[in-house]
Amino acid sequence: MTAPRLLIGLSAVMVALKDGEPNVLVTRRARGEDALPFGPFDPAKHRTFDLSLRGWVREQTGFEIGYVEQLYTFGDKDRETPEASMMDPLAESRVISVGYLALTPEARLTDAAFEARWQDWYHYFPWEDHRLRRPPVIEAEIEPRLKTWAAGNQRRLGRAQIAFGLDGARWMEDRVLERYELLYEAGLVAECTRDAGLPDSGLRLGGSMASDHRRILATGLSRLRSKIKYRPVVFELMPDRFTLSALQRSVEGILGLQLHTQNFRRALDKTQFVTGTGQMETGTGGRPAELFSFRRDIANSLSGPGLATPRKSVD
Repeated sequence: MTAPRLLIGLSAVMVALKDGEPNVLVTRRARGEDALPFGPFDPAKHRTFDLSLRGWVREQTGFEIGYVEQLYTFGDKDRETPEASMMDPLAESRVISVGYLALTPEARLTDAAFEARWQDWYHYFPWEDHRLRRPPVIEAEIEPRLKTWAAGNQRRLGRAQIAFGLDGARWMEDRVLERYELLYEAGLVAECTRDAGLPDSGLRLGGSMASDHRRILATGLSRLRSKIKYRPVVFELMPDRFTLSALQRSVEGILGLQLHTQNFRRALDKTQFVTGTGQMETGTGGRPAELFSFRRDIANSLSGPGLATPRKSVD
């Protein structure tokens, strides 16, 4: 038997904010599935992964990306199938995908010629948004199904309690990947039944994605939620001028949590990351608020920290 070819692919989790709501750039696969911008690395065409990634994103979406960091390498067997592949060679190959997180301050509309669009990331992870209340889907769908799956198995039950904050456990916002993988293992997301060749169960826990792209997206969300606390990466998503309220809404949108305003602003003052511009926001119909800018020189001179995220309980 001939061993399958090893092909290196590149996937981009591109994040932008729309009025404080986190959005991810997605494309459309032949089967109508949402997918992350993805393409093979061609060493004859590009000398680095980074250049290849930027080229593929440009070709598939018409979008030029800015801040980029490598996430993880995904190499599970059969992670790309002929139906989910973008080109025939991938169907005959073992695909190793290198995931990247890319941040941009503007969710600019893509060219109409490209089948790409910005999509609210909570469309794929509706259980992750705790800003107003604990999402009803957890109590109504996820908790009873996970407890049925874990019946008689204390290890499974413990994992479910820790991941989803069940039975009094604290909700940990940066466990996005752990929660998705638990739902996959329990057979509660569409990707699991699809990958196993089982009939569609009809259960819809968030929008599904091609191949393992929702897992890659979950990895990106986990990284961003964690990193925002030890590096000021949120400012890569902000415009040059912003109000403190807009900054707080953006952090809350990323974390899926409501923050304590006074404590957030006191902690922000201590970092000296922002400075007032003396200009006021106008045209909003409300009370004018001062516009601030990010002091990149201060951030670059420090090995840390990020932003304090004092949560305000809404559950």
